Amino acid sequence: MLLYVAQLVLGGGLLYFGAEWLVKGSAGLALAFGLRPLVVGLTVVAYGTSAPELTVSLAAVLEGRGALALGNAIGSNIANLGLILGVTALISPPRVEGGLIWREIPFLVGTAAVVPLLLLDGTMSRLEGAALCATSVGYSAWVIRSARGGPARVSPPRPSPDERGALLAAREMEADAERAGAPGGGGKLRLAVITVVGLGLLILGGKVFVDGAVGVALGVGMSERLVGLTIVAVGTSLPELATSVIAALRGHSDIAVGNVVGSNIFNVLIILGAAALARPLEGSPGAMAVDLIALGALTALAAIAMRTERVLRRAEGAALLAMYVAFVVALILAG
Repeated sequence: MLLYVAQLVLGGGLLYFGAEWLVKGSAGLALAFGLRPLVVGLTVVAYGTSAPELTVSLAAVLEGRGALALGNAIGSNIANLGLILGVTALISPPRVEGGLIWREIPFLVGTAAVVPLLLLDGTMSRLEGAALCATSVGYSAWVIRSARGGPARVSPPRPSPDERGALLAAREMEADAERAGAPGGGGKLRLAVITVVGLGLLILGGKVFVDGAVGVALGVGMSERLVGLTIVAVGTSLPELATSVIAALRGHSDIAVGNVVGSNIFNVLIILGAAALARPLEGSPGAMAVDLIALGALTALAAIAMRTERVLRRAEGAALLAMYVAFVVALILAG
């Protein structure tokens, strides 16, 4: 058992360092080739921060452990809303940008609703996985166009809220990468090496983390679904939790809102989509009732709170966190 726990810790560390290096290198390369910071933040950084969940889910599904992959994606979304957003709001209530309310919140609700719909027949097929991946591409293109407000202007008078948010996110990303030991400096070759090293660490970390999680599950009699919903989901969300807490303490809690909303959307579209594309996922809505109810309830509460007052208050953060704790307790009691 100690060996499996050590694998979990080692795998989690490799996932953390790999994700930070990958985002640092790929975002740097994108900027070096002339992409605007806003575009980089909405594409490269958004996809890169979901890399740990994607790597773990793909590693699990390729080993024939679809329940682990499905639990990871759903559990990560539940942890993002209940744990990360709840803790962030308790530290520093974040203000929600208007663009996020009309653009991302409907997609957040839609992606949460589509999960049980796709599992009604007990299987998420390759065709459905391909549809989710295609939707993610279209969604990214639409978000970029909407955030830019149409065709790019030659010299805008001042940065839009989306531009300011992207710049703040970029600064936090640089700080995270430095804490993870990613080399500084520019140069396309240097950035390419950082990207490749980060990707390699991610792949290795995903394999080690899944092996450790499966070993723990077998050792204590937990199901793969339960391990995916708890240990794996929280483990792959720890970097986002640390980033959100640090951002909130520095007065940039609004960054956490965008990260959580974007991450939840991509977890469904990219992670579940890619996993189902690699191998169809099996899951019964009846057996997953607690998971799907928790996902729906947390999504609804967060969406209503963000749309009504444009500020996520401490009381609402406490409610989100309490719902997450209740969800974990319910899972443990259900065995």
